[in-house]
Amino acid sequence: MKKTLNEYRNVFEYRLGNSQLSFKLPCIMGILNVTPDSFSDGGQYFDTSKAVKHALNMLEEGADIIDIGGESSRPGARTVSVNEELQRVIPVMEEILGHRPDAVISIDTSKSEVADKALETGASIVNDISGLSGDKNMCSVISKHNSAVVIMHMKGNPENMQINPYYDDVVGEIKSYLEKQLELALSFGIEKIFLDPGIGFGKSIVHNLEILNRLDEFNELGFPLLIGVSRKSFLGKLMNLQINDRDDVTSMVELVSMLKGAKAIRTHNVKKAFQAKTLFSFIDNPEVAVNV
Repeated sequence: MKKTLNEYRNVFEYRLGNSQLSFKLPCIMGILNVTPDSFSDGGQYFDTSKAVKHALNMLEEGADIIDIGGESSRPGARTVSVNEELQRVIPVMEEILGHRPDAVISIDTSKSEVADKALETGASIVNDISGLSGDKNMCSVISKHNSAVVIMHMKGNPENMQINPYYDDVVGEIKSYLEKQLELALSFGIEKIFLDPGIGFGKSIVHNLEILNRLDEFNELGFPLLIGVSRKSFLGKLMNLQINDRDDVTSMVELVSMLKGAKAIRTHNVKKAFQAKTLFSFIDNPEVAVNV
């Protein structure tokens, strides 16, 4: 008999690849952009050997997941072909898993063909910024591999998403969209789901702040909430900071997100996110701090 949505809610762990991922504490997803044009680190890890070294370093620093992307999603970014995206991500993925077979790999893509090849190679999560609305074959691919998915909300696409985004109720509208896409994923038998409200994707500064202020409302959906605020432009504008100076304020917002119920944090600076996670663990369980 098919489960109802309520029977899937409030899960506390997922089996991903060779690892069991628990949400008793928030997990950390380290960002690995193998692109020449990502907003923060474009070109920095475009070379395979540099990308692999950085991924292994993030795992040592406390990353639970490595999120590999071969196409930039910054505002105004151009799309790349399936073949170009595969040529960027697959060699990196293979080498990481060669060094660390236990690594949990996420493929950051909205293309089902890229997701299919990445999952065959050893990825166990598809991080789809289109929220399963961009490629009609994506659900079938994820279901075939019994993988996890990150369903993100984005208003528009990277080329136009920051052109005067408007909402009557930003949190209510995002929640409705995520619940609809949840139902879609479950109808394909996809059970391991993360939800991402898509901070910075078709949202103004005020929208982003309202999402953070009301973040606990997304917990009502009952699935692990993933938050990505790392080095984003709204933080730079609010605090008058250049991209490379945003890690401290990023970790502050990441801690706030954890305290409001986020179960996964997508970040560039794993070391600082791990410190925030450690502090969260002490706040959440004060008696543990007594023995430190």
